[in-house]
This record gives sequence, C-alpha cells and structure tokens, in this order.
Amino acid sequence: VEFVESGGGLVQPGGSLTLSCAASGISFSTYAMGWYRQAPGKQRELVARISSRDDTNYADSVKGRFTISRDIAKSMVYLQMNSLKPEDTAVYFCNKNPPYANAWGQGTEVTVSS
Repeated sequence: VEFVESGGGLVQPGGSLTLSCAASGISFSTYAMGWYRQAPGKQRELVARISSRDDTNYADSVKGRFTISRDIAKSMVYLQMNSLKPEDTAVYFCNKNPPYANAWGQGTEVTVSS
C-alpha cells in the first residue's frame, strides 16, 4: 500500500489550494479515505474523511472551507482547501480511515502566510 501526496505550497491567508493523493495497492472503492495533517509540535489529526459510499465528514476547524473528493477510476483522493488560515499550516497526508500504520507517505507541506 502506498499513498503519494502532492499539491502543497505557500499561499496567502484567504487563498486556495487543491491537494492530490495517489493511492496504490489498496482496493480503493472498499475503504474510507481520509486527509490528515500534522502541524509543527502537534499530533497528527484527521481533517476530512470520505466513506466508501462517498459520505463526507470534516473536522470542525475546516468545515465549510475544505472539500474532500475522490476518483475511484484513478485511485485518487483530493482535498480542495479554500479560505485558508495561518492555522491550516501543516504537513498534509492521506491514508485509509482508520489509517494503515505503516503506509504513511511523505505528505505535502502547506504554509499559509502573508
């Protein structure tokens, strides 16, 4: 199982980014997938989840600003992030939900700063 994240970068407060995650070695349509983030000095947290039936859930801190989606045919998961805030600065990861402990990728870094 492998997850490869991309799309991070430096963005000003109020800006937008779309993160992508390529998944391999997993029956993609069977499992729920999640986007997680880890800010400096903090524990990794789940920010968005999409179920096998495409039901979505979000952390309160991102609700209304972030949108998770997936393309089963391409084994891709996306995170559209709007109205970004400095507190969204973190390394973002994707993984199954609940996660495979040994399948964390390198993540993609998002920095929100003026």
